[in-house]
Amino acid sequence: MDLDLDVEDSKRNALLNNIHNAEFAVGAAEVVLPHWQAEGVSPDVIVVDPPRKGCDAALLETILEMRPDRVVYVSCNPSTLARDLRVLEDGGYTTVTVQPVDMFPHTTHVECCSLLVRKDN
Repeated sequence: MDLDLDVEDSKRNALLNNIHNAEFAVGAAEVVLPHWQAEGVSPDVIVVDPPRKGCDAALLETILEMRPDRVVYVSCNPSTLARDLRVLEDGGYTTVTVQPVDMFPHTTHVECCSLLVRKDN
């Protein structure tokens, strides 16, 4: 899997859809997001889709420090999703909805799409 090609595809897709307020980067989110934070980036929404192990603690801490209005968390592991939602909720977010999506019929695997909003919003 060539991540550089994925980013180039994303950039082309954004242009095709007249989206000019999106950033794309290759790298571990727990490295990229703190770098963006140091540059003064202040996102309204952060979308994460971590591996089965869930989000890195440094990433969750950076999300809490950046204080986006909304966090969209896509997960393939309900136990790490619950763990990470607890961290985000303890940090000032409310889970509004969790929607399971069966992308792998006839298996035990399910994706969950979660929306969290900042409590002071």
